[in-house]
Amino acid sequence: MSMTSKEHVKIIMLRECLTAKKLAKILTEKTGKEYTDRSIANKIYSSSFRFDEVQTIADIFGYKITIEKD
Repeated sequence: MSMTSKEHVKIIMLRECLTAKKLAKILTEKTGKEYTDRSIANKIYSSSFRFDEVQTIADIFGYKITIEKD
C-alpha cells in the first residue's frame, strides 16, 4: 500500500518535531515561496500537497522518497 502525500509530510513532521508554523517558516526560507501555518494545515487537511512540495520537504530534512514496484 502506498502512502499519500499527506502521510509523507505528517511522518516527516513527527520525526522532526515540526509544527505547521515551523515547517512553513523553513519552506519559505528555503524556497522563497510564501508558506503560512494556515496553508500548511490546509494542505495536510485536504491532502493537497503536490509531489514537488513533498520532495522539497523530504530533501530539506534529508529523507528520500522511493517508488518501488511490487
